[in-house]
Order: sequence, then C-alpha cells, then structure tokens
Amino acid sequence: MKKQFIVIKSHISEYPDPIHFSEGDLLVVGEKYVGNEGWDNWYFCSFNGLSGWVPKQLIEFVNTNEGAAKENYSASELNVEVQELVTGFKKINGWIWCQKLSTEEQGWLPELNLKEI
Repeated sequence: MKKQFIVIKSHISEYPDPIHFSEGDLLVVGEKYVGNEGWDNWYFCSFNGLSGWVPKQLIEFVNTNEGAAKENYSASELNVEVQELVTGFKKINGWIWCQKLSTEEQGWLPELNLKEI
C-alpha cells in the first residue's frame, strides 16, 4: 500500500516513549483493546521497560501472557494537524503507518483521521 492522504482530524500521541522491538523479542502481553473506534485486535504489551499497543497479527502467542514478535515494530504515533499531507504505507486494525510530506517523520495515525486524495 502506498497512498496519499489529507488529515481531516488532528492527532496528538498520548505515548511519548512508544514501545518498539525486533522480530523474535519476547513480549509480555496484557489486556486486549476494547472500544467503539473499530480498533480491533490490539494488545497492550511490555518489552524492555516500555509499554504500548501492539497488533495481534504481530504476536506469536507462547501462552496467554507472553508472545514472540513476528516482525520489527514501533508504536510511534504521528502528531498532525488538519490539512497536513501524509503518505500511508501500511494499514492494520484501523491505523495506518504514515510519513508526513513536510518533515518526513513517520508513525501511526488513526484511519478515521485521514481522507485519501
């Protein structure tokens, strides 16, 4: 996927130190996300002193509280304002991994905050 989007709703990350890990790392798997946004299949995980939301598709469950990472991952979110332009590269569970055209910063944005152009 490589698509251009315009931001239709601003987004500010609530996680200044996002979880990140490499393929094969062992994660502590916590609660499953529950909400009305359509953000299904996210689990709150911990690794190396950091915590954050991880897509279920990236977790190879060892048991109910542990899982191995199936690939490299960062939970970094982009801070954006309305009318900014981004390129989307990967869509998963209601979020899109994007790059700002103005600064080349990368991170996740809620799909509902974006409109394809």
